[in-house]
Amino acid sequence: MVHCEDLPDNGELPKEINCSGGVRGQFYRPGLVLNLPVYLEADVQAYLSVIASRKGVGLSELANDLLKKEIQILEFVRS
Repeated sequence: MVHCEDLPDNGELPKEINCSGGVRGQFYRPGLVLNLPVYLEADVQAYLSVIASRKGVGLSELANDLLKKEIQILEFVRS
């Protein structure tokens, strides 16, 4: 039996793992808000990067602005 802290680093998991020494909720942070990464396809990123560069803004700012406009359109059509 392998303890959690002794797991091999080769990507393989042993048949049995002993996590009895684990601490429940150790990394829980109430109210924590995470910003999740969004991965763009290479061609979309390249296209938007050119536009962002021309506008003098960051890629994230441009992508957020475009998505907000798309949300506005969707909400308008829905109502």
